[in-house]
Amino acid sequence: MEFFWWPSLRALLFLSRAIDALNTFIGRTVSWLILVAVVISAGNAVVRKVLSTSSNAWLELQWYLFGAVFLLAAAWTLICNEHIRIDVVSSRFPRRLRNWIEILGHTLFLLPFCILLLIDSWPFFLKSYLQNEQSMNAGGLVVWPAKLLVVVGFALLFLQGISELIKRIAIMRGLIPDPHADSFHEQVEAQTARPFEPATTGGTANRAKP
Repeated sequence: MEFFWWPSLRALLFLSRAIDALNTFIGRTVSWLILVAVVISAGNAVVRKVLSTSSNAWLELQWYLFGAVFLLAAAWTLICNEHIRIDVVSSRFPRRLRNWIEILGHTLFLLPFCILLLIDSWPFFLKSYLQNEQSMNAGGLVVWPAKLLVVVGFALLFLQGISELIKRIAIMRGLIPDPHADSFHEQVEAQTARPFEPATTGGTANRAKP
């Protein structure tokens, strides 16, 4: 089993690194769109107050940019381990249990959810693209690029889910170190291994004698 499993897992790690590199590049790039959105929002507010005029295109462009950052940087968020989780509970689990929770979570929830969203969002985008759907607001933007963001975003998130699954299995096999090892959990494990060793502090030792 070891003979067949390890070489294939090492090969999959190359795929994982490629996915990580792709999503890191996309995430870092689209993060600059936050600055663009802020500039557009501020400029639009100034024009509206000073010149008493505005444009729906600029207003819609703001949520286009927000949607692009939210969807296209979701995979990068997963790489950086910044996604929402109940750390107060998970940090107290043994490391092996946390690894299994990650594997089961990616396999049973994240990946199937991404597949369902891709199946549902593709015809949603395609219909809009074929009709060249326009905004219902006067002077608004074309709608289908925003719907395309949903497809691309969940496709990238699906790929990253595959990458995280590969890395988590490799971590459990001892092929790579855990890049998100929790220092708090390391302290808990160390203290559990030596439960009767008294804690040493310098508070009383450094106290001035009367």
